[in-house]
Amino acid sequence: MNVENKISVVINTYNAERHLRQVLDAVRGFDEVLICDMESTDQTVPIAQEYGCRVVVFPRAGAVSAEPARTFAIQSATNYWVLVVDADEVVTPELRQYLYRRIQSDCPAGLFIPRLNQFMGRYTRSIAYDHQLRFFKREGTVWPPHVHTFPSVDGRTERIPSSEKNVRLIHLADERISDLLRKTDKYTDGELEKRPHLHYGVWGLFWRPAWRFFRTYFLKLGLLDGKAGLVRAGMDALYQFVLVAKNIEKQLRSQE
Repeated sequence: MNVENKISVVINTYNAERHLRQVLDAVRGFDEVLICDMESTDQTVPIAQEYGCRVVVFPRAGAVSAEPARTFAIQSATNYWVLVVDADEVVTPELRQYLYRRIQSDCPAGLFIPRLNQFMGRYTRSIAYDHQLRFFKREGTVWPPHVHTFPSVDGRTERIPSSEKNVRLIHLADERISDLLRKTDKYTDGELEKRPHLHYGVWGLFWRPAWRFFRTYFLKLGLLDGKAGLVRAGMDALYQFVLVAKNIEKQLRSQE
């Protein structure tokens, strides 16, 4: 096979044994599976070795997310194309076939892949699909070391339509309220770090949460998901409130 028609799967891990076997079963058939481990203390590395994965190590050094290790992991791959998969995501057979089919012809430098998500034990309409930039040419791709970011790809990108049957990543994590609260604290800190010049006023405490609630509950049809949809819309609004509140706190502290 031509080197430009080969794909490396890259998985960043830290204590990821819970879903790892299921994730690795799903990526059999790719040209390479690379595990970039951040000094796990569980069975992550032995499981990866059992599956014949190539393992590289990135020092954790207190990192709270995989982002600081993303670029290192991508550049450690050996093939022209890279598919980044989280340690709690399953690649469908249809997605694997789709990617190999696309790289045979006019594939853009990057593809946004639809990801199927769960919340409160069900696949809700409001968050059923989000699109993640996870497939791209290795050369020239850089992933910013901040939480909740997309990689910078050298070239044109394209979004795979959610209508492509079963062409998706399946997110195994069933998010709970406690998970979202932890992520809200972590991700809002990350947003403020990567956008240091962000400046919200008091009105942001009202309009940003209100808009996000409206968007999730009405525009993204969360209202059709009953209690789960209402809760999710409320959590999305809370995220925006916390983001603005932290920004205002930062402004006030800088004036002291």
